Amino acid sequence: MASEAVGTPWPLELVFQRSARVLDVTFDDGARFAIPFELLRVESPSAEVQGHSAAQKITLTGKERVGVLRTEPVGRYAVRIIFDDGHNSGLYTWPWIYRLGLMTREHAAAG
Repeated sequence: MASEAVGTPWPLELVFQRSARVLDVTFDDGARFAIPFELLRVESPSAEVQGHSAAQKITLTGKERVGVLRTEPVGRYAVRIIFDDGHNSGLYTWPWIYRLGLMTREHAAAG
């Protein structure tokens, strides 16, 4: 399926690897990412984590072992992830997931 907006990568496949605690995602621009559940949780797009401004963002710790219980599609633009620590309020849009994938790639290159 092609991107709905020009220049916006569109996910072709999302696979939640629960045993490895990673989201494998492939986008239509050829990008492939393995995003740890921990990063998905600590960078949740929810106001609970992000706050309403950069100064209000909360830095979470202790989420290395967080798991995903289930996911729910939100229209054609996002997915809601229900974590085993009870968090479920973030809507992970495709651009947000792509950004997290780039963060994962940058972290791996730096480490």
